[in-house]
Amino acid sequence: MQGVGFRAFVFRQALELGLCGWTRNLPDGRVEALVQGLDQAMEDFARRLRKGPLLSRVDEVVTTLVEGEPDHPDFQIKH
Repeated sequence: MQGVGFRAFVFRQALELGLCGWTRNLPDGRVEALVQGLDQAMEDFARRLRKGPLLSRVDEVVTTLVEGEPDHPDFQIKH
């Protein structure tokens, strides 16, 4: 999902929920994110992504759970 500010949307949601990690556009038009945080915040994040920003259409959100300590001190948009 590109062209509607989806990376910026992901960034804002992550900041609001106190999550760490990054997001970036993929060459095929999808947006990828690695996100770390508390379980409830992660669930809220996934729910918000499924809804998406105004004027967007989200076809699919794929999540993979990986256990461990956060590797990222903040949340960034990768270019």
